Amino acid sequence: MSPSQSSSPQPDPTAAPPADGDAAAPAALTARAPHVPAERLVAEMVPPPRFQGARFDTYIPDSKQPSQAEAVQVLSDFADSIDGGRATPEKRRWFARKPAAPKGPRGVYLDGGYGVGKTHLLASLWHATPAPAERKAFGTFVELTNLVGALGFQQTVRTLGEHRLLCIDEFELDDPGDTVLVSTLLGKLVDAGVALAATSNTLPGKLGEGRFAAADFLREIQGLSAQFRPLRIDGEDYRHRGLPEAPAPYDDETVTRTAYRTPGASLDDFPSLLEHLSTVHPSRYGAMCDGIEAVCLTDVQAVPDQSTALRLVVLADRLYDREVPVLASGKAFDELFSEEMLRGGYRKKYFRAISRLTALARDAGALVADGSR
Repeated sequence: MSPSQSSSPQPDPTAAPPADGDAAAPAALTARAPHVPAERLVAEMVPPPRFQGARFDTYIPDSKQPSQAEAVQVLSDFADSIDGGRATPEKRRWFARKPAAPKGPRGVYLDGGYGVGKTHLLASLWHATPAPAERKAFGTFVELTNLVGALGFQQTVRTLGEHRLLCIDEFELDDPGDTVLVSTLLGKLVDAGVALAATSNTLPGKLGEGRFAAADFLREIQGLSAQFRPLRIDGEDYRHRGLPEAPAPYDDETVTRTAYRTPGASLDDFPSLLEHLSTVHPSRYGAMCDGIEAVCLTDVQAVPDQSTALRLVVLADRLYDREVPVLASGKAFDELFSEEMLRGGYRKKYFRAISRLTALARDAGALVADGSR
């Protein structure tokens, strides 16, 4: 165990020993509480491993959904319009007394349902933009707010203000404080000449609906909306096209034995993992998954409350980004959130988590199949 990890107990190897008796005990996410320097948060703002190879020509538009092909063209043109170079502040002051005001929106806002390829397109834009990797940033909305928390607002503005492009995936405004924070941050980045791109399931002018008193923050929401050109992408969830329903959970013994014989697997009791997540800042969930090749969970239960559910959403995003299969016993993943949660203000996050965990559960089926041969 590294110094950065907590002393939470490892899985009990006597619970269900591996059939061959010689496999090492799996890791435990509940034994990990990594420290993540702020510098790493900035350096890691790149497309996640799942989308490292994403390009416009690898996105296959649905012929029945013309908005998908249109999105590829619009984003390709947008990438071409971004100047890859960057004048220093001194040069800007020398050659121009006042920076030219940007014409029209400085960003593109991809709106659409789950699994229509928004993140693929956003990552493709990042790769296509003619600027060095250190002058482009890609992260989720949660990662962006976590960056502000780690660096402070002014340092975040200075750091991202030297970028050519900021891509924000799964743009969500969950409370009034985030509304003001992000609206102010993006406004300053636009003034600095940073191009913006974001994905979400809600049009910019509708941000905040069903979550808090949107009318009280209408000015901030409308100002944020003005920074983006909305681009609707229609289509069905590709993760469910022609695929079976979410696989049934396995029994505890199967999950445990699979964890023991799978190199790099973790094994955790689900209620204990949920409790552990409350002790680790969500900005560290990615680091908590470093080196994990498969996540095995026993006794999956319905999430007890909203705060726990939102933490689980972040973990699901980090696992999905890293393509880590998830094998579980207990309840199926579409039973994680109550009907009240699925009707509430965070419903889009919960549906996204269900969609992603279901995809990872399908991937985990190969682990069980390999062990049965």
